[in-house]
Amino acid sequence: MSDMSRQRSEAFLKISSQFKLGALVTESSHPVTACLSEVAAADIAGGLALLFQADGDVVNKYREFVQSGAAASIAAAILQALRNGGQIFFTGCGSTGRLSILLDSIWRDFWHKTRQADWENRTFSVMAGGDFALIKSVEGFEDFTAFGAKQINDLGLSARDIVFAITEGGETSFVIGTAWAGVQAQAKVYFVYNNPDAILCEQVHRSREVIADARIEKINLTTGPMSITGSTRMQATSIQLAVMLTVLEMVVRELAAESGGDPGSGALSAAAVPGEMLSQLESLHRELLQPEFLASLADIVALEESVYRSGHKNNYFADELGADVLTDTTERSPTYCTPPFRKFDDTTATESWAYLFLPAPDAPSAWRSILKRVPRCVEWSDAEIQALVDPEKFPRTREIVRKISLPELLRFRIGADGVPHRRPGPGDSAIAVVSEVELAGFSQSAGLPPADSPEPRGGSFQQAQLATAQAAGARTAVIYFLPPEKAALLPNRTLMKEVRITLPPSNFLLRGITRVAVKLVMNALSTCTMVRLGRVMGNYMVWVVPSNLKLIDRATRYISKLTGLDYESANALLFEVIEYVEPRMKSDQAYPPVVGMAVLRARQQLSNEAAERLLQPQ
Repeated sequence: MSDMSRQRSEAFLKISSQFKLGALVTESSHPVTACLSEVAAADIAGGLALLFQADGDVVNKYREFVQSGAAASIAAAILQALRNGGQIFFTGCGSTGRLSILLDSIWRDFWHKTRQADWENRTFSVMAGGDFALIKSVEGFEDFTAFGAKQINDLGLSARDIVFAITEGGETSFVIGTAWAGVQAQAKVYFVYNNPDAILCEQVHRSREVIADARIEKINLTTGPMSITGSTRMQATSIQLAVMLTVLEMVVRELAAESGGDPGSGALSAAAVPGEMLSQLESLHRELLQPEFLASLADIVALEESVYRSGHKNNYFADELGADVLTDTTERSPTYCTPPFRKFDDTTATESWAYLFLPAPDAPSAWRSILKRVPRCVEWSDAEIQALVDPEKFPRTREIVRKISLPELLRFRIGADGVPHRRPGPGDSAIAVVSEVELAGFSQSAGLPPADSPEPRGGSFQQAQLATAQAAGARTAVIYFLPPEKAALLPNRTLMKEVRITLPPSNFLLRGITRVAVKLVMNALSTCTMVRLGRVMGNYMVWVVPSNLKLIDRATRYISKLTGLDYESANALLFEVIEYVEPRMKSDQAYPPVVGMAVLRARQQLSNEAAERLLQPQ
């Protein structure tokens, strides 16, 4: 063990009491999926069924939320703030950071289409690491309360505003920093989280302070354990998405009625929204458990598995649901140690397994299409960084900040101009994700004739890309999210695989049931694929990337559980393995799982090199 890795382990252990989170419900193993890896290995549809069964926890918690009547008071507070000239802030890290960006995007998109710019510009997302973190995890940003306070204050937080501080575990330092910034500004602050108060207050001092403060209103959405142990991108953020879209739908309906416009809202009142959303969630959940649907989604899992297992790549093509698909594809990297999105001009990083393209002509317009605004990255000066961190942490923090700037974000070409840098060929795949909005532009014939326009939009863009992929020898698929009347009109195609998610009839302005459906389906698809590729043991994500203090604790606990080592010894071994793979981690090259390597080393008394050889595909 080197002096450097020993020092890093000792430094973590000195503060580890703040990040030992094994007692939290969100870090527990879900009983329904305890044997997920074994079931999915034998039967893909059976594995998917277990994941969707666990999503029943989301429906049950949402039912409790509706019965509590809390939605009305939250919506009323938002309306009062907006009418008084206030703004709404959604803050988060990792999965909840991406959720905050999605909520901001959905809100802005609706008001932009109804041409009411004042309401459009009243929401802000605050993700740890800025918009760059939407596509790639930013090392360590979520560990600092001061970073959260600065990012939200930089946007002009005031006493007229409302802050939704969203954290799955209820303990994330960055999010807690945004909550305290809201309190200091005398804004209305909601703390949205997914663990029982009693456990958080007992285990985590920073959480106890927030929960005990009467100035902060709590929205506790505990669903229970995650279907993948500790992976809060699953049920935790799914219930948060459903609840937040419910209150925003209620607000939008009230404001639209006041403006005198007719956005096609039907007869549904704002007060009826929670009950109607519950009915639609229950219907959706039943649909996701139907054998015919499970079999069709299993085909897509098998497709992606075979592509990745053979060393090839998959391209997703989406438009309206681009932010939803991007969230899932980028979250695969830190959860399962897959190569992250690669910048178009980076020839040294490992090729991404999955990528996303939108019909926008270039990267700047594609990012605006995703965000519904100009991208907002962290651009702090040296003086600002020095005011936030201790001198010994300044060089590393400065290096990180320089790597997450707007020019760096735009090197991820997710628009049509990026497609030439990632053309699919034999062994690859291309998958279109199509909503009701794009269906008119998507070919209704059994084949895929190329679109006439050189720069097609929406469904025609997706259609043209699938046609090009097929012509090049790649396999293709379409995932539809459609209401019953539209799904019934689809022809049976013979040249590609199809998944049809039939949505409940809905007249929601923000199309909340569609967004929840996309999240549940894409989460299950990517999770089951990674389970099939051996990146989950039982329901433990043993390929987790320890990119922050919470994940270092999680990796340490997994090593301890799987080897019998005490916590301190497991942590020392973890940092020794991290030092071995870190050069490849920092350059976005492929590297072996640190937890898996540590477990092999401990069980068989191996060197790093020998353990890595054993982990290589046979």
